[in-house]
Amino acid sequence: MKHPSAREFFAYWDGKRAAAKAPDRSDIEPNAVRGLLGDIFILSCEADAGYPFRVAGTRVCALFGRDLKDSSFSALFDRGSRREIEDILTVVAEETLPSIAGLTATTVDGARAHLEFLLLPFNTRAHAPVSMTGLLAPFESNLGHLGELELTSHRYLHQTEKIIPRAIRKLAVARGLMVYEGLR
Repeated sequence: MKHPSAREFFAYWDGKRAAAKAPDRSDIEPNAVRGLLGDIFILSCEADAGYPFRVAGTRVCALFGRDLKDSSFSALFDRGSRREIEDILTVVAEETLPSIAGLTATTVDGARAHLEFLLLPFNTRAHAPVSMTGLLAPFESNLGHLGELELTSHRYLHQTEKIIPRAIRKLAVARGLMVYEGLR
């Protein structure tokens, strides 16, 4: 993570989840992250609706020059990035894996803007709508309104380690020539 706001929000989220895969939505206290609230949003996990905003911070709305509540998150992306961002949103929601991404956009003045996008899942609970939170933070200031976003990089954070058998683990650390007995 490059942006200080993303690092701060992730550290807060990570502390709230403790040993769980993700915290409950009710565990997040807005007052604890009040300096970041302008960059934070909450998305509803409705893939058919393009993952609409349930809540969007004032700085996030200002980047696009409008209130984003109930509008599609994936519609903010260009055609080339839209399918990939929807796949990332699905993985974060279904696999409870946080993600970080680099984005670019062109401003109305024609300047290139660089942003960092942090996406964090909430713990799913019965009879509660599934949602996730995130942060969209530009590296430049005084950008004006942005055009379509373009995904430039992404990775998942804290991927679960695959369980592999002991014999294969031994092979992974072995160096040099090894002779194994075969079966006849």
